[in-house]
Amino acid sequence: MIIQVCVGSSCHLKGSPEIVELLQQAVSEHHLEDEITLAGSFCIGKCNRVGVSVQVDDEIHTGITKENFKEFFSDSVLGRIERN
Repeated sequence: MIIQVCVGSSCHLKGSPEIVELLQQAVSEHHLEDEITLAGSFCIGKCNRVGVSVQVDDEIHTGITKENFKEFFSDSVLGRIERN
């Protein structure tokens, strides 16, 4: 699985450094280092008024914040791994 976090200007200001850090911690906590590749992207093209854009394989998620990160990770990352 490849997870790309937008680190462009808009997402940077909305917290992409914090989302990258949360992703690194979550991947490590769940021992998914061999299953997930984390990458940055300068623009995913789905800017949102709130939060960061994150692409999980071919699926784009917008509005990711520190507050909704756990739900996003559980549903869109762990849930996807369990289905495969």
